[in-house]
Amino acid sequence: MHSQPSVPVLVKRLPHSDGLDLPVYATHGAAGMDVLAAEDVTLAPGARHAVATGLALAIPPGYEIQVRPRSGLALKHGISVPNSPGTIDSDYRGELKVILINHGADPFEVRRGDRVAQLVLAPVTRASWLAVDELDETVRGEGGFGSTGGVVALGS
Repeated sequence: MHSQPSVPVLVKRLPHSDGLDLPVYATHGAAGMDVLAAEDVTLAPGARHAVATGLALAIPPGYEIQVRPRSGLALKHGISVPNSPGTIDSDYRGELKVILINHGADPFEVRRGDRVAQLVLAPVTRASWLAVDELDETVRGEGGFGSTGGVVALGS
């Protein structure tokens, strides 16, 4: 089996991360690493909170870490990451916090040590803008916001 080379990411444990594991891939084929909460917090329905992880990172230049929701929390409890995927830039050195939102009907308890999100290391391609007077034509053209169909209930 072919395995991808790993990219070293420097991680600093902050005092309130004492006793918590570093983010880890749950399975050999996992794309994301589970990150743990370093605090207890109750999310009321509709509430948001930046959950502390007790970690600060030095992501290599040319990469970002994407913060993504955990599917089980989303399906079972309505807990998600509102700016999904969140981006941690390579030049950020503060504490990694995970913004969670409770879309569920009941309060949700986050306990220290709970897996609250997934972290995905991803390469970044930087864009450069080239101003033009006209763009090339495509079949789709300016159609957007559902113009390609795909919703059976709407007849499209």
